[in-house]
Amino acid sequence: MLTPSPSPPSSPGSTPTPLRAALYLLTSVPLGALTLVALLLLAGAGSALAVLVIGVPLLLTLVLSGIPLAALERRRLRLIDPAPLADPHREPPAPGPACWLRTRLQERCTWRELAYALLFAFVLWPLEALAVGAVLLVCGGLIGTPVMMAVGGDGEARVLKLWLADSWPEAFAVLVAGVVLLPLLTWPLRYVARGRAVLTRALLSPPDSALDSRIAELDRSRMRLVDAFEAERRRIERDLHDGAQQRLVALSMTLGLARLEKPAEPLGGLLERAHEEASAALVEIRELIHGIHPRILTDRGLAAAVEDLADRSPIPVDVRLAVPDRLLEAVETAVYFAVSEALTNVAKHSGATRVTVTGEAARGRLAVAVEDDGRGGAVTAPGTDTDTDVGGGTGLQGVADRLSVLGGALLLSSPPGGPTVFRLEVPCPPADSRT
Repeated sequence: MLTPSPSPPSSPGSTPTPLRAALYLLTSVPLGALTLVALLLLAGAGSALAVLVIGVPLLLTLVLSGIPLAALERRRLRLIDPAPLADPHREPPAPGPACWLRTRLQERCTWRELAYALLFAFVLWPLEALAVGAVLLVCGGLIGTPVMMAVGGDGEARVLKLWLADSWPEAFAVLVAGVVLLPLLTWPLRYVARGRAVLTRALLSPPDSALDSRIAELDRSRMRLVDAFEAERRRIERDLHDGAQQRLVALSMTLGLARLEKPAEPLGGLLERAHEEASAALVEIRELIHGIHPRILTDRGLAAAVEDLADRSPIPVDVRLAVPDRLLEAVETAVYFAVSEALTNVAKHSGATRVTVTGEAARGRLAVAVEDDGRGGAVTAPGTDTDTDVGGGTGLQGVADRLSVLGGALLLSSPPGGPTVFRLEVPCPPADSRT
């Protein structure tokens, strides 16, 4: 739950307040000076001791010095820009300092951060010190005129080395002028700090092209995994349909023909029992095949498959689906099993007398809702954003995971007394967009 902040920072892209800008620039000065000293010491000592091999670790430390500085700069940037700056470094593939060092030296962002450290140490912080120092020098010199006059003891003070104040009224007039000029002169610091923040974000952010390519590759790999999973399901269904089911059909027919021969009574009873067992096994394997991937979903699409679910439901179901003729196979399968799970939960736990299934595709997304008039009160599984069935199962969690792989989401509203609304949304590109 979000809580309001007493003094929210400026939004990304806006100009910070003068106080935050001054604080950001002021903290740059000691940090930049410390960075300059550290870089000079590492470079000097590492170069001098390189011939003795002792300087090699110092030179490596110099190369990696941009990493901790960049991490600190990302945190310090929040003073004037609340948008978080992501860490571009990736996790090493294996534990250990050697693997970590090899990974960091192979990353482009490590060298970008080293370049930022050099720019910060030799260029940026002196400019920031000049900007902040000019404001403090002018305003401090004006405001401190009465103090200098009192300390001098001769009844006069030189203001900013420009003119001489030789009376107390004049000294206090200069003080008032300094107080008035302070907010006026600190106002431009906002734009200096903002420009500095933009430069920091540009240098320390991961390249957009690399980030976009990683996201695109993750999307492609995710869809390949989904397609591979569905292909494996179809293979299992085909093997069961063409292998085990056909053998059971042949066995059942053989046993039926044997019963027609009217053998002796003991053998007849055994044949009858074997025939019943084979018939029961055949029913179970047909239900298993239907659960893996129903044939109607493959042949006629999502709308017809949901209609078939409604016909087999023990509770009357009204179906109103306005969906394209065919969608991606992974999308159709995920939505079908989501609706199937919802109807199963309604039949087992809700006490409903009627269910309505509605759905439509708009703006590239398919939204389907299953609403019943039952007693409601479905229980939310701890640690998840979705609800499970009231019996405490995790079927809907699996549905949510399946939809999440496709970029979709699952929502369930079930107040005590009902109604319970099971709603899912999932991207629905046309079937010919599979890559």
